[in-house]
Amino acid sequence: MQWLNEPASWSEDPGVLRVKADPGTDFWRTTGYGYVRDNGHFYGDLAAGEFDLSMRLVGDYGAQYDQAGAMVRLDERNWVKTGVEFFEGRLRLSTVVTFENSSWVMAELAPSTQELALSLKRRGDALEVHYRADNGPLELAALVYLTPDASALAGPMCAAPEGDGFEVNFFDLAFAAV
Repeated sequence: MQWLNEPASWSEDPGVLRVKADPGTDFWRTTGYGYVRDNGHFYGDLAAGEFDLSMRLVGDYGAQYDQAGAMVRLDERNWVKTGVEFFEGRLRLSTVVTFENSSWVMAELAPSTQELALSLKRRGDALEVHYRADNGPLELAALVYLTPDASALAGPMCAAPEGDGFEVNFFDLAFAAV
């Protein structure tokens, strides 16, 4: 795995990746806000074709837009990120699909949510995104088009666009080409 925008503070031990998201970081392209940011933290592995990616994450979210989850990235203009985002004082399930411009979709998470599990599967021209909040059922969050013949980096990501940054732990990170 390799870093895109390596954070100032991180560590990896068997079963856990600990990251402190640096302040002023984000992944976003134009829509609604008029700016491009490509300085969030992303720890990805390369897949030429189909893959499975899974992880669990727990974060100390507290500032508007604090975010952590998974990213699949073809390049700086074409990517998907999904996971937890702290928005308007509470945690949300957030998925941003970017093909030149970003599109953002959110769903409610229970206020008591502590842990989010993510499972992403790339098959053919589709990226399936599933999530589980705490011990709840595995749910479909998104089915996204992804160019089938393009190599992609896939792995955990986090960013702290506002505030002083925050800590997040990624557990049981698994990536496998299929």
